[in-house]
Amino acid sequence: MSKNTIIFIGAAIGWFAILMQFVLMMQNRVESLTETTLRFFSYFTILTNSLVALYFSVLWYKKPISFLTRFEKPGFLTAVTLYIAIVGVVYQLVLRGIWEPTGMHRIVDEMLHSIIPIYVIVFWFNYEDKRNVSWKLIPIWLLYPLFYLAFILFRGNYSGYYPYPFVNVTELGLKKVLLNSGALVFAFLVLAFVLVGVGKSLKFKTPNKTTLDS
Repeated sequence: MSKNTIIFIGAAIGWFAILMQFVLMMQNRVESLTETTLRFFSYFTILTNSLVALYFSVLWYKKPISFLTRFEKPGFLTAVTLYIAIVGVVYQLVLRGIWEPTGMHRIVDEMLHSIIPIYVIVFWFNYEDKRNVSWKLIPIWLLYPLFYLAFILFRGNYSGYYPYPFVNVTELGLKKVLLNSGALVFAFLVLAFVLVGVGKSLKFKTPNKTTLDS
């Protein structure tokens, strides 16, 4: 299977899962259209899977789009892999037991939290220019989850809605939520070091561009 086909599949399953999740959420909404949409995009899972779908879409399009050209630079794929891997790990360890979806809910849930994270990790393993990913990028990678945490805590303070139980200030209190948030940031940091370290320690050469584009 060519790299371009793999990229197309990544984009297709990404957008399908996101759009289906949006449709399902709208079908079961109890809040206004605006509030439901805001809640939909307040989930780290949705934002990160959207980033994955956008990443694959830009690679598949193959034409330079101003600042989006950085998507192909060493390190960007590692950052995307870091984020989506955390989505998968947190769901499997913390959130899976909270609800038991059925039917299409189950299919989309597994796509967002299991299939896509594994797909991206395998893609990273095969196609990232791992030897040229700098340790100095790690602090930059942490900005996204930090801004996300600040956003959901700020919005939750005014709306009373928190997308995840471990950041629910109303039920847990601010101190507990800050401890949970600190643990999550630490998990991001550890996994970031693991990805860069593993990438630099692999004993094979990254395929050249000609091979990758075949």
